[in-house]
Amino acid sequence: MSAKTTWQPHEAHGDLSTKEKNDLPESVFAFPNQRKEPLTDAGHVKNALARFDQVQGVSDAERDQAFVNIQKAAEHYGVDIQETSWRDLGKTPRTHSQSH
Repeated sequence: MSAKTTWQPHEAHGDLSTKEKNDLPESVFAFPNQRKEPLTDAGHVKNALARFDQVQGVSDAERDQAFVNIQKAAEHYGVDIQETSWRDLGKTPRTHSQSH
């Protein structure tokens, strides 16, 4: 069974203070239950990919969920992801910004 995305775009972008991050809805996080890896712009999507293997205390099902959330956010923000599964992510994921 494949995970369904819970990610939704949000108006907050750029560097997020702790307060701003705490005020974000769960729907902007790759890992919504843990509120880890906000996906509020292309930079945050790339960061979530780069740090994916560093997230601790999550199940494979939660990683499945996070990856589909990252994929949806990446599509929204024009970030090309080469990998088709979170298991394909290494220490240096290959991402490219697409021009619009």
